Amino acid sequence: MPTNARERLLVTAEELFYAEGIRAVGVERILSASGVGRASLYRHFPGKDDLVVAVLERRDQQWRAWLAERVAALGGGPLNVFDALAERFARADFRGCAFINTIVETADPDSAAHRVAAGHKERVTAYVAGLLAEDGHPDADELARELVLLADGAIVTALRERTTAPAHRARAVAAALLDRGPARPEPTPDS
Repeated sequence: MPTNARERLLVTAEELFYAEGIRAVGVERILSASGVGRASLYRHFPGKDDLVVAVLERRDQQWRAWLAERVAALGGGPLNVFDALAERFARADFRGCAFINTIVETADPDSAAHRVAAGHKERVTAYVAGLLAEDGHPDADELARELVLLADGAIVTALRERTTAPAHRARAVAAALLDRGPARPEPTPDS
């Protein structure tokens, strides 16, 4: 456990929020588990919402760095994103995606936590688009949206099934998409 009070709050809150959910974990629980006093909490974070945002921003940076490292180690191609996810799904503490969980828990798209979570998904999509472009795929931006859609579906399914199989199935679908190119979305009523 870190000795710095701010870091202890972040580490403890991240673990608890991921394991149990943002709404389920109150400030008292975070204070008790971290060993940090109330005055110190409010010196670093004006309220729980600010702590949630700081946790998500930190996790975003760490998760994207982890993903880039694992994808590179697994071969560096866009399909390796699914191989990295399979590794994540195999972990005993896997509880889905902290950002999907946040979007579900904080349904208000104007909330700061929701915006940070949505921003994370946009940055992951941009990362995947970069992998696709490096691999020579035309329409990398559209393909990236499709691959991230598959990844998000695999994450939720892996949580439900408690297996790595969804990552492998999503990888197979992604490989087929890469062979044929991106689908053209149907026009929406607003189009």
